[in-house]
Amino acid sequence: MIEAQAYFEHGLALHGHRCPAMPMGLRVGAAALNALEVERAADGQLVALLELGDNHCATCFADGVQMITGCTFGKGNIKKLHYGKWGLTLVEVASGRAVRVTPRAEVMLANKQTAFFKDYREKGIPASQVPLEIVQPLVDRVMNASAEQLLSVSAIFQHVIERHPHSFAGLVCAECGEMVVEGYARLSGERQVCIPCHERLTGLREPQR
Repeated sequence: MIEAQAYFEHGLALHGHRCPAMPMGLRVGAAALNALEVERAADGQLVALLELGDNHCATCFADGVQMITGCTFGKGNIKKLHYGKWGLTLVEVASGRAVRVTPRAEVMLANKQTAFFKDYREKGIPASQVPLEIVQPLVDRVMNASAEQLLSVSAIFQHVIERHPHSFAGLVCAECGEMVVEGYARLSGERQVCIPCHERLTGLREPQR
């Protein structure tokens, strides 16, 4: 059984400030691991599909999920789906077994009605500057609530993940002299260059992935 509390201090060190969203990511990730009866990923055994988007509140959720599941942007086994939601689908790659866990809407709504959001975050005050007596009760509420009060956990279902092996091939950009992964090189005449150099030389911007 994975306990979210065991990862709280590590999550806080990674994340950098106290808020309710990072702990919520810990709780959601722990529930997903326990539902699948799997351990934290040391390599790419698991894939986390996060429904977060960009530029909205509580994206701090992602750091809690990364910390407890071991699915990280560095290992490449966590993806943002850009739905603007706080769901997590955790997939065991070898078997395709998956579970989706979400914070209950009433819990998220209750959090947004607190002074942490109304008096501080919505007025542009960084979370690190919110007084401890304001934020700590929210953190405690998230960490201490029962899973039934806090979360919705789906039945186990199948979700196939395509495997893409890591590339170890690289080259030196003929323009800037920096290393670039081979598949990301572009041709400029007969020279192989990196994407930033290609954009600068051609004036053409590549779409963001």
